[in-house]
Amino acid sequence: MTWLVTVGAVLMLAWQFGKDLVDEANLAHLRYESQLIANDLTEQVDRRLRALERLERSLRGVEPEELSERLASHQVLLEWFEGLMVTEADGRVMADLPEIPGRAGLETAETEYFNRVRHSPWPYVSRPFTGRVSGDSLVLMLVPRFDEQGSFAGIVGGMVNLSHGGMFRRLEAIRLGENGYVSVLTAGGELLFHPRRYPRVSGVDSFDDSEALELALLGWEGETVANGAGDTPALMAYRQIWPADWVVKVALPQAQVQEPLGDFLIRLWWAWLVLAMLLLVTMRWLVQRLLKPLHRLERQIAQVGAGKRRYLELSTSMQELSQVASSFNRLERERLTALENLRDRQAFLDAVLGSTPLGMFVADLKGHVNYLNPSLLELLGFDVMTTARDWWERIHPDDREGTQDMWRHTLATGSDFVRQLRFLRPDGVTLWVEVHASQVKGNDQPLGFVGMVKDITERRQQEALQRWEAEHDPLTGLLNRRGFERRLEEALAEYAKTGTPSVLILFDLDHFKPINDEGGHAMGDEMLRRVAQVVAWEVRRSDHVARQGGDEFAVLLPSCTLKQAGEIAESLRRAVSEVTVSSAGKVYSITLSMGVTALQEGDDSIEPVLARADQASYQAKAAGRNTVVIAASDEDLVDSLW
Repeated sequence: MTWLVTVGAVLMLAWQFGKDLVDEANLAHLRYESQLIANDLTEQVDRRLRALERLERSLRGVEPEELSERLASHQVLLEWFEGLMVTEADGRVMADLPEIPGRAGLETAETEYFNRVRHSPWPYVSRPFTGRVSGDSLVLMLVPRFDEQGSFAGIVGGMVNLSHGGMFRRLEAIRLGENGYVSVLTAGGELLFHPRRYPRVSGVDSFDDSEALELALLGWEGETVANGAGDTPALMAYRQIWPADWVVKVALPQAQVQEPLGDFLIRLWWAWLVLAMLLLVTMRWLVQRLLKPLHRLERQIAQVGAGKRRYLELSTSMQELSQVASSFNRLERERLTALENLRDRQAFLDAVLGSTPLGMFVADLKGHVNYLNPSLLELLGFDVMTTARDWWERIHPDDREGTQDMWRHTLATGSDFVRQLRFLRPDGVTLWVEVHASQVKGNDQPLGFVGMVKDITERRQQEALQRWEAEHDPLTGLLNRRGFERRLEEALAEYAKTGTPSVLILFDLDHFKPINDEGGHAMGDEMLRRVAQVVAWEVRRSDHVARQGGDEFAVLLPSCTLKQAGEIAESLRRAVSEVTVSSAGKVYSITLSMGVTALQEGDDSIEPVLARADQASYQAKAAGRNTVVIAASDEDLVDSLW
């Protein structure tokens, strides 16, 4: 592969540099070729113009009626010209050769070529035009006539056939490879000659480059590499034919120029490829012969690894391989000794972990649990085939994400992992366990993690019961004052933080004292329990109901408006008024005196809130009991009597 890449790089560089050299060489060839063509055409134009000048001099002093006869004596010029003509000073054709009906007497005074010659004493070659008789493309070569006084007396012209004349015949035979060609244009950009074997494109030749062509039409001579029609790169040379004001263009497609170089590099590539294959086969044979002892060493090392032999026994004249075998044998003896010690330590550790009543596990540095001792398997209800995935899926969904985040933090930092979580045993029992894992460090780097798992289900249940008893009334099961005030403080903090409205209702039982006095405390307790049940039933599940003490109750309505709270208070008042107890044939009932207030701006503690609600409840009693009073603010109490 190195050989092929090197050869490929060399060929690419050869292609890059070779293209420039090939272009330069061919541009030099085009310079020479175009100059030869331009010189030849210039000579042909000069000869024709000189012939016309000689004809003009021979016609001086000839009478008009003798012009045709004198012109006929120059038949030899028809080898160069399609026809000849002579005009007077006013532009009328006086004689022509060969005589064409209608040409004698033709007025040319308004033509471009006549005006050009009349005002300039120099020969002139006209723009191409189509002959009326032949239908071929023609140009006129013109020289001015002068009388004996040197005044302008008309013109002498010769028509040159561009299609079948001999001027461009040699250009048709020029071959510049398969696609190279020569074309001739006027200074105005009109095409005079284009090889018949190539199609014309919009009246101009293929490989036309506007920028180089514009310069050539302005008189520039030189060579260039430019894009022609269809963005095809080509080498182009331009030369001027000054007597006729023509431009010779020699074009050679760049692809044609560079094709031999490409063919050569391709043949060179195949030659090098064959050489590379021969080198590959030869080197493979040599390397295989040299590496036979190394292959024997490889097989023996594999046999040692598979337990089929204890040490290497290599017979070779290569000193380096003998040293490798000796070093390997020494390392193998040390490894076997260390392995025996490790097995002893592992057996001791397995015995310790297997006999301890505490659940323990071992995890690697990536966090995969790869060992659970029997006590932990029994605690979690697992068998020995349990995988680490089973461990995570058995963690309670509410605890799983937090546990995983903390475990990832432990793996990343090496800090201890301590967490209490719920674990779902396969038999459906939910355990509370405490997991404590620490990183085990070797001499230079950590080795893994060892963890302990304790069952704290009973302790958690006891703690939960104690927390519940601390905040609940044992008679009614409702919140007590302590639990209720904690939730009221939380609602006040939420109101200060997000503006979430909450409403507090305080009430006590009207006519409750006769029930205790006449029916006894047992009947009073029964009435309190029934009232608690009715109130808990009427309010929302998100509301908090509390027995403050004695016959005083409180309701906290989170996310509730004052208007909604008034409606809820009224429903409570009606529902509780229907609660009755009876004793000795006498039926007792009660009513509620209720005070309602909402959390307000400026409430920085629960005391002002409780005071507003308490004052509203006193207002309800003062209004005749069985009434709901809504306190809109500290100074504004709105009585709502039902």
